Amino acid sequence: MSKTGNRMRKISKKEPGFIWITFYEGKNFQGRRYECDRDCPDFHTDLSRCNSIRVEGCPWVVYERPNYAGNMYVVAHGEYPEYQRWMGLNDRISSCKPIQISSGGKYQIQLFEKGEFSGQMHESTEDCPSVMEQFHFREIHSCKVMDGAWVFYEHPNFRGKQYFLERGEYSKPVEWGAASPVVQSFRRIAE
Repeated sequence: MSKTGNRMRKISKKEPGFIWITFYEGKNFQGRRYECDRDCPDFHTDLSRCNSIRVEGCPWVVYERPNYAGNMYVVAHGEYPEYQRWMGLNDRISSCKPIQISSGGKYQIQLFEKGEFSGQMHESTEDCPSVMEQFHFREIHSCKVMDGAWVFYEHPNFRGKQYFLERGEYSKPVEWGAASPVVQSFRRIAE
């Protein structure tokens, strides 16, 4: 059963293309749980804390606060037995949405050293563990996602605050949800 809002709906996990995420109150999938199969803007009244997650199907973006606010974390298919595994800063998750990727296996992003797509530009089709080492940028001020979906990370080696980017143009950091242009690594979100 999937609890979304005040109604319950039976979902077969054998249906082709199913998506599913389960949040658990305790570590190692223990305690109360909340299951979801679609966007959910607020489930913190159903589950006051989250210490482990199971993801079936596509990747999801989970948010610390209701209405897709606060720190965000991208979780791919798999199991996360404690919040440090998804790089969570605490045991608070209150909203989520699935990531629908239609890239056909293609990934392409353009990174700009200045805002409004100006200054030096570099293009990438691969994950980058260190923006400084690979592109000699200290910051990314704007970017264009040509294909695929990506995650920017505040620190090298895919650590720190995360920012989810889908296909589109981002002329300044606030457009991808960041307060500053500090991006030191990025990776593709696999289908």
